[in-house]
Amino acid sequence: MTIEYLKRGKDQAERSEDDAKTRAVVEQTLQDIEARGDAAVRALSERFDNYAPASFKLSQQEIDDLIAQLTDRELADIKFAQEQVRNFAQAQRDTMLDLEIETLPGVILGHKNIPVQSVGCYVPGGKFPMVASAHMSVATASVAGVPRIVACTPPFKGQPNPAVIAAMHLGGAHEIYVLGGIQAIGAMALGTETLDPVHMLVGPGNAFVAEAKRQLFGRVGIDLFAGPTETMVIADDTVDAELCATDLLGQAEHGYNSPCVLLTNSHKLATETMAEIERLLKILPTADTAAVSWEEYGEVIVCDTYDEMLTMADEIASEHVQVMTDRDDWFLAHMTCYGALFLGARTNVSNGDKVIGTNHTLPTKKAGRYTGGLWVGKFLKTHSYQRVLTDEAATMIGEYGSRLCMLEGFVGHAEQCNVRVRRYGGINVPYGQGARHREASD
Repeated sequence: MTIEYLKRGKDQAERSEDDAKTRAVVEQTLQDIEARGDAAVRALSERFDNYAPASFKLSQQEIDDLIAQLTDRELADIKFAQEQVRNFAQAQRDTMLDLEIETLPGVILGHKNIPVQSVGCYVPGGKFPMVASAHMSVATASVAGVPRIVACTPPFKGQPNPAVIAAMHLGGAHEIYVLGGIQAIGAMALGTETLDPVHMLVGPGNAFVAEAKRQLFGRVGIDLFAGPTETMVIADDTVDAELCATDLLGQAEHGYNSPCVLLTNSHKLATETMAEIERLLKILPTADTAAVSWEEYGEVIVCDTYDEMLTMADEIASEHVQVMTDRDDWFLAHMTCYGALFLGARTNVSNGDKVIGTNHTLPTKKAGRYTGGLWVGKFLKTHSYQRVLTDEAATMIGEYGSRLCMLEGFVGHAEQCNVRVRRYGGINVPYGQGARHREASD
């Protein structure tokens, strides 16, 4: 295998050092929130967002006033995007069926898909107001039938952002708080005097938000590890440097630590893309952010073959993977580790981020090896049940269960089976022993 790195980002040791610093800050902050509740949350909001309203929770009148600030066109665009997300989420929900089956005569097994009862949706918005994130979490939870949806977003330039609040409200949020960062995640998960805790946290965020969710997992559920955005462009010489550079920088502007990788089998495309990125950084309004991500986290990898590109892509397991080659369907058929695929030059990651209908909350930091992204199914819990209808079934299953429990040494377990065998089958099984095996002729 011949793989050449024309550009590397920070090595793993440096990235791990950054992660360790983040972990320490988050741990201390969550402890403060748990100990002091609203007082800690208010102090953190004042410190990081310079925002300290009488109440972080918006009233219905405040929500209505904020929505009224939007133009008809802005409101229509939000509703259009939300409709696409809802439609796809509903189509996904329709594939998730309750089940009941008679597996043996008189033995009924089944499962029910039950919504999580309360969800906290985090919508980033400190640097950019992430309107679309409200569709992805709030609207999708609504389609799943979650009965209590709490939504938090930080203030934008010192005030609630009207577009984000509109998207939260139209998406179906029952409670809306203007609260960001670790303090929002901690308040929703741990609860405070004025905010009842939720059962599950969802939504993307910066490194601190992602780490807070990680540390709180277990006390609450989380959707997935969704940290700083990542993007990979897999390209060959069927496309040009402008497309590749634009797609890389389009995600690099998210933050100062957003990995962006070009994976190609064309040395010419690789060098031209690097040059095009330098050109675009001179004119991109968000270059101050994108340039740091590209310098510290950008990579350009040249492979000899498509098979090598596939192997590298699955190893990196990027959140967003833009595929622009002469064999896009081959990558779709064979890739196994990623967040979401964007196939062909006609589509792009921004479509998925904002409007096309797939969910943009996706796994990062190689989590695509074991989970997909946020979808309606994440808000549903599949719970099984069983029912035994006949004496004959209770006896037959009980006999097997009795012997299998004794095989493991669980005498008390065996007696749960034995009492049914005695009661419903009229068979004498001595206390503390397994049921005797009976041949069909017995």
